[in-house]
Amino acid sequence: MNNIEFVFEEVKKFVFKSNILRENIFFLIKNEGRTAGNIVVIFCHDKYLLDLNNQFLQHDFFTDILTFDYSEHMELSGDLFISIDRVRENAANYNKFFLEELYRVVIHGVLHLAGYSDQSDEEKLIMRKKENFYLDRINFKEKKE
Repeated sequence: MNNIEFVFEEVKKFVFKSNILRENIFFLIKNEGRTAGNIVVIFCHDKYLLDLNNQFLQHDFFTDILTFDYSEHMELSGDLFISIDRVRENAANYNKFFLEELYRVVIHGVLHLAGYSDQSDEEKLIMRKKENFYLDRINFKEKKE
């Protein structure tokens, strides 16, 4: 079953082009030679994600995303918890549209599901190039929030 679901957990719903994001996730998965399983993208706030970060990784700091990977073989499945607070702050800090930063973080999480890591400088460079490749398919100037 290939399903991509978007959930708002303890945050106010906001408007975004879920069909465009979903289409690009499916493109990424196919382009990386994988198949789609069930992916749930959960939008939440900083405290919610901090609690998860503490509970599951014993990390006591804010982050923009936590990826829980349930993939089996070549089928990508998982939960992507995304802090909307961090996404908004990062968008402002990097002078990006909110949606561009949001999509970058989602793509980043799906790349983790596809087996990419970002622990070393070299891995971070590969991850950033992949993110940019998939984001370059979207014209954000026409898709402002």
